[in-house]
Amino acid sequence: VWECPLPFPTSPSAAMSTLLINQPKYAWLKELGLSEDNDGVYNGTWGGKGEVVTSYCPANNEPIARVRQATLAEYEETVQKAREAWKVWADIPAPKRGEIVRQIGDALRKKIKVLGSLVSLEMGKIYVEGVGEVQEYVDVCDYAVGLSRMIGGPVLPSERPGHALIEQWNPVGLVGIITAFNFPVAVYGWNNAIALICGNVCLWKGAPTTPLTSVAVTKIVAEVLEQNNLPGAICSMTCGGADIGTALSKDERVDLVSFTGSTQVGKQVALMVQERFGRQLLELGGNNAIIVFEDADLNLVVPSALFASVGTAGQRCTTTRRLMLHESVHDEVVERLSKAYKQVRIGDPWDPSTLYGPLHTKHAVQQYLAAIEQAKQQGGTLVCGGKVMDRPGNYVEPTIFTGLAHDAPIVHTETFVPILYVIKFKTEEEAFAWNNEVKQGLSSSIFTKDMGRVFRWLGPKGSDCGIVNVNIPTSGAEIGGAFGGEKHTGGGRESGSDSWKQYMRRSTCTINYSKDLPLAQGIKFE
Repeated sequence: VWECPLPFPTSPSAAMSTLLINQPKYAWLKELGLSEDNDGVYNGTWGGKGEVVTSYCPANNEPIARVRQATLAEYEETVQKAREAWKVWADIPAPKRGEIVRQIGDALRKKIKVLGSLVSLEMGKIYVEGVGEVQEYVDVCDYAVGLSRMIGGPVLPSERPGHALIEQWNPVGLVGIITAFNFPVAVYGWNNAIALICGNVCLWKGAPTTPLTSVAVTKIVAEVLEQNNLPGAICSMTCGGADIGTALSKDERVDLVSFTGSTQVGKQVALMVQERFGRQLLELGGNNAIIVFEDADLNLVVPSALFASVGTAGQRCTTTRRLMLHESVHDEVVERLSKAYKQVRIGDPWDPSTLYGPLHTKHAVQQYLAAIEQAKQQGGTLVCGGKVMDRPGNYVEPTIFTGLAHDAPIVHTETFVPILYVIKFKTEEEAFAWNNEVKQGLSSSIFTKDMGRVFRWLGPKGSDCGIVNVNIPTSGAEIGGAFGGEKHTGGGRESGSDSWKQYMRRSTCTINYSKDLPLAQGIKFE
C-alpha cells in the first residue's frame, strides 16, 4: 500500500546539492518511472537531445530531477511517427478505441496517489487537489468510454425522392495539445481522452515548468498502448519551450491545436494557426466575478468566495478575482471573509490540514508584489494579506482589497495570484454590466434567492461568460458540461456536452439510391 511521503524539508540547511529524487523520502517518485535524468520525448520510443531543464519544487525551491527536452529535429520525427500512427488508430472502431481509453483510466487509478503527489511536488498545489486532478482525468476517461458508442450525426430528411441525407463525423487527424502549469494532468486528460475516442492521435507539449508530470503521465499512457500492441506515437510527447510550441502552431500537419494558457500567448498561437487556416481550441484567461445580492445566503457566500479565491493559491483560470457586494451586505461579508482568510491553514502541500500552498514560481511572487503596489496606487485599501511569507518556497499571503473602482486598471487585469478585489454595487443592472465589462469571459456566479434575477442572469442580457453559476463558486466545474469561455478566454470548449465536435470534422453526405437525378430546389437542367 502506497503511503503519503514525509513532509517537505523546510530547513534552509537542507542539502541543495542533492536532487529530491535521490533522497529516501522521495523514493516514491521512482514508482512513476522517473529518475535523476529523464527523456522528454516520446513517439513510440523515448529520447531527448535538447536542452536539459531542472524541475524545482515550489514549496522549497529545491531541484527535483532533470528532463532532456526535444530538439526541432525530434519534433519533426515525432510528427511523422504520429501521422503514421493515425493510419492504424483511425481504422479501429470507436467503441474499441473507447476500450483503450478505459484501460488508460484504470492505469491512472492505480497510480492516482503517487501521481497526485508528483503534481503537488512539482506544481505546488495541495495534495488533495493533486489527487483530485488525476481523478478528473480518470473521470473524463470514463465519460469518453460511453461517448465512444454515441458520437455521430443525424439522418436528415431529403427533399428529393430516392435520396438519403446524412451527417458523417470523422476525426481531424493529429491534435496538438499545449497545456499550462496549473493543471498539468487534468487539461491534457480532457483533450486526450475525448480526442482519442474520436479517432485522433495526440502530440502533447506540457508546461516547461512541470515536465516531470508530463513524462510520468506519458509513461502510464504509453504502457497501455504497448500492452495492446498499438503504436506509442498515438500519444506522443515533446517537452520543450516556445520553439516547440511555435513549430507545432505553424505546422500544417497538426490539424487541431488545443492551447491552454495566458491570453497573451494564446493570441500568438491563434494568429499562427489561423494564418495556415488550421483549427484551434483556446482555453485562455479569466477575470471571474462573484456577485452577492442583498438576499444572498451569506453562509454560502463566505466559504464559496474563500474556496474560489484562495484555492490553488489563486492560480486557477476559474479563480474568483472580483467580488461584487451589494452595498447592504458589503461590510458584513468583508468582515466575515477577512476573518476566514486569516484562518486559512498555510503550509506544506502534503499536510492533510493544509488548504493553501505556494505560488508556482519566483516570477509569480514578483507579479504578486507588483499587483499589490498597483492596487494601492489606484486607491485600494488593503484589508488583509499583502506580504511575501518568511519561509522557504514561493509563499505569499492571500490578499483582499476594497475601495477600488470597478474599472480600475488593476481590477481589469488578470493577475494569476491570490488577490481578491471587493467592489460595492447598488443595482442589478450595474452589477451585470460590471461582470461583463472585462475582456475575458470564462466563469461567473451570483448569489441570490430571486428566481427572476436568476433567469435574467442566465439570459441574453445576463452574464456573457461560458460558465454561468448560481449560488456556487466560479471554480470547481464538473466534467459533464462543456468547459470554456468567450471573448479573450478564446471561445474553445473542452470536456463534456458536445465538446467532442471540436475534435472532429463534419461532412454532409447525399446518397442517391434511385435511378433518377432530381436536383435540389426544384431546378431543371435539361
